[in-house]
Amino acid sequence: MSFFIDCDPGHDDVLAILLALAHPEQINIKGITTVAGNSTVQNVTENILKVLDYIGVSIPVAMGCARPIRREPEPQPAAHGVSGMDGPDLPAPKSRVDARHAVTFLFEEILRQDEPVTIISLAPMTNLAILFETYPKVRNRVERICLMGGSLHGGNILPRSEFNIYHDPEAAKIVFGSGIPITMSGLEVCAEAKTMLKDFEPLKHGGRVSRLAYELMDYYSGYARDRDWDYTNVFDAVPVAQILSPELFVGTKYRVAIETEGELCRGMTVALPCAGEPTEPCVTVLEHADGVRFSALMLDALRILDQKQHD
Repeated sequence: MSFFIDCDPGHDDVLAILLALAHPEQINIKGITTVAGNSTVQNVTENILKVLDYIGVSIPVAMGCARPIRREPEPQPAAHGVSGMDGPDLPAPKSRVDARHAVTFLFEEILRQDEPVTIISLAPMTNLAILFETYPKVRNRVERICLMGGSLHGGNILPRSEFNIYHDPEAAKIVFGSGIPITMSGLEVCAEAKTMLKDFEPLKHGGRVSRLAYELMDYYSGYARDRDWDYTNVFDAVPVAQILSPELFVGTKYRVAIETEGELCRGMTVALPCAGEPTEPCVTVLEHADGVRFSALMLDALRILDQKQHD
């Protein structure tokens, strides 16, 4: 199965991509596209190029939309720093982005695959929405979308809104209405997929990839440490983990609508149980996770990548 990852790296985006890279037999990454979200699209694109160069992996990267469909970007320096990936001090990338815009890249590369693909969405969905609106026939070549975004009950940017959906709710509305099967990893399941901070401490003495992961987590977990939490949530790794080990998760089918307006509810994912003949496609919303095994999966991936660097 071929996969494309749309992201805005982002500490947790990078950790999610590392998790995927450790299992190429299950997740064959054909391309990575970037979009404005955690930081500017220029910053997040440079971030992923730095990481790929550092670990010696060659994957095409295409830069996408610099702003949401009808709103101004809202970077999150409080969570990810000015660069979007503060913490690690990586050399400037030698690799260059694909000459194509991410939307064109996705269209051409998805159609090039021999079978339908899976898109892993770890960011605001501006690129994907424009892809489906501009090239509607590509929808038939996407088997499913596994995304981090939304929530059933709470929020992390507004009281009932999660950031990825909030940042471009118009795009999310298009994607959720595309008819493509969606598996949604919202805030609730991400809260259960905890990573204990103590488990990451030994990584600073580990291999090349483990040390990078430690530096990412050392900065990223500052929010948790300031609140005396002994864990943090690696949000974007959850949809990747669900692809690799679906037995760790429990989900329920809902009809999910996106609220695009409102000072308190912009980006809210309104979920209603699927029953009868739904007027909108049902979304599989992950609700529960085995946090201990999730954390073990993450740490094992870093060991695998360290060994590959050593071989």
